[in-house]
Amino acid sequence: MGSMASATLEVPSEHSVGARYESLIRLAASIRAQHETKALFRALVNELRPVIPFDAIAQFDESSRKVNWHLCDSCPQQAPHPLEIPLEGTLPWWVAENQQAAIIADVWRETRFPFTVEQLRKNGLQSACALPLSTAHRRLGSLVIASQRPDAYSEDEVRFLALVADQIALAMDDAMNFQASRRAQERLELLLDITNRVVSTLDLRDLLRVIAANLRGVMQSDGVGIQLPDAEDGRLRVYALDFPGSNDVVREGWEPAANSTAAQVFRTGEPRVDGARELASDPVAIELGVKSVCHLPLTTRDRVLGVLAVGSFRENAFFEDDVAFLVQFARQVAIAVDNAIAYGQISTLKDQLAREKLYLEDEIRTELNFDEIVGKSEALRRVLTLVETVAPTDSTVLIYGETGTGKELIARAVHDLSSRRSNAFVKLNCAAIPTGLLESEMFGHEKGAYTGAIAQRIGRFELAHRGTVFLDEIGEIPLELQPKLLRVLQEREFERLGSTRTLRTDARLIAATNRDLDALVNEQKFRSDLYYRLNVFPVRVPALRERPDDIPLLVRHFVQQFSRRMNRSVDTIPSETMTTLVRYHWPGNIRELQNVIERAVILSSGSVLKVPTDELRIRVEAAQTADSSKGRLRASLNDTERQEIVATLEKTNWKVAGPNGAAALLGMNRSTLQSRMQKLGVRIPRAGA
Repeated sequence: MGSMASATLEVPSEHSVGARYESLIRLAASIRAQHETKALFRALVNELRPVIPFDAIAQFDESSRKVNWHLCDSCPQQAPHPLEIPLEGTLPWWVAENQQAAIIADVWRETRFPFTVEQLRKNGLQSACALPLSTAHRRLGSLVIASQRPDAYSEDEVRFLALVADQIALAMDDAMNFQASRRAQERLELLLDITNRVVSTLDLRDLLRVIAANLRGVMQSDGVGIQLPDAEDGRLRVYALDFPGSNDVVREGWEPAANSTAAQVFRTGEPRVDGARELASDPVAIELGVKSVCHLPLTTRDRVLGVLAVGSFRENAFFEDDVAFLVQFARQVAIAVDNAIAYGQISTLKDQLAREKLYLEDEIRTELNFDEIVGKSEALRRVLTLVETVAPTDSTVLIYGETGTGKELIARAVHDLSSRRSNAFVKLNCAAIPTGLLESEMFGHEKGAYTGAIAQRIGRFELAHRGTVFLDEIGEIPLELQPKLLRVLQEREFERLGSTRTLRTDARLIAATNRDLDALVNEQKFRSDLYYRLNVFPVRVPALRERPDDIPLLVRHFVQQFSRRMNRSVDTIPSETMTTLVRYHWPGNIRELQNVIERAVILSSGSVLKVPTDELRIRVEAAQTADSSKGRLRASLNDTERQEIVATLEKTNWKVAGPNGAAALLGMNRSTLQSRMQKLGVRIPRAGA
């Protein structure tokens, strides 16, 4: 309730219509510039009283269902507190409900609104006019003006006041929209701020204190508390608090009663808003003077982690949109709490695992001196010893082994340990390039060398000058290109495709293959002179099944690698899972293991690695069945071959070499036949020639 600064102004009846509408224009401009209800009505009083006689003005707010009176100095100042007014049946309520204007010409003759008439009489008011406040979008309430004179409002004045009410309604609508927009902006900024803090702040109590303070300011409330269950006894306690007016009645560590609203919300997971009626029996609320409290559960993944409580000294402080925002806000707080709980649970284990990881890496690197290669098995040690031996030289290295064994890593290790490590390591997968383009990739081409060659291209050997060229899958190089490669190895020179100019290169060659080049030579699919030139220093990379001791190290390495990449926290590998991984025969070697672990990290939602071991068991059983079939077939073939060799030896009187020996009859070299005889257990009898 407010009071006017001056007494009633008597307005002459002959006041011009033009003056009134000029005042309406000024009124519209003035009130549309206001964004607060109190300021709006001050502007209304200043602009309206010179043209319309009134001694009191009231506004009924439909959203809060309150009537706010503003009386002039001449009134007895007996206007009731808004909460004491029964709304139904009053003049402001009826006008807002029916969206029609209503006039009380004389309070002594009016019978429709007894309560309103009684209040008008107490304040010496004789007549009143009430008009609905509404826009095309919503109903806002009603406007009542009253005068100490009877019959103060003619039909012309009512029509003018209807225009005034429309302007007031538009101004109120704009103010409400402005306030809602500002409120939404503040709340959005608060949500963004809490999201950023959740990511950057690990100390939960400090984080929640800042969150509580920011929320109290945005909600214009008087206190915010966050209650979490105690880690030891599980009882709900205030964990973080921002309540300047609590006077230590409630403080951090305070435990609410077992039947309190907070405890009920924690048990049920449902938000609850308590008003003055519900809080009337709460001694803590009474002592604090709190008249509205909104309790919200901190819920994540169908689990209630705590309770967020927002209190106010005002009655009916929380509307439906406030509760909706607080529910959303509570979800963000729950994420912060959940992250902190998870962090606290795993921090000790992570520290232990980090220490073990550092020790393991230091041990491996100290013993093997290779940063990118994981393992410490005897088979791998032999390979790395060969690498350390050949790396300082410029000799060609041929790395062979099954697919997925890590031949490229071995090639990189040779380069990194050589004197060429400061220059380029250029790699080319010969199987991935179409045959027609492989020569261009290796040696380059000139512009116009072939259709589509629109510019000059530098080849890999030219790029690797004074560095290293790594040719993977070298067994896939076509025969017609092999002489040019042999020339590069022997003469260190080549020509670009489409050019006659000879270029020189000082590039070391490291080749790799998963094929049997010796067999390809015998089948005349690979040049023997190129094979001998490549096979200067062969290095065989063992299959993963030959180095089972390295599998646990590789598993941990890949789990850490993919967890970092996917922002996961997988740090536990069950022993039965590791046993299955070690026993599996890994036909795809390290590449297959890497793919299996990547998929497992994707499937693992928590900290424990979940490997689809059933699939591996099925593969093991299938492989065992296939191996059994292959074994029987191999045994049958070996038996047939043994019988053929024995029969031929008997025919030659056990003579192996010579023009008429068994080797010549079987079409074999003598050394090859002797090797087969040794493998098949064929022995020459003492009586044999």
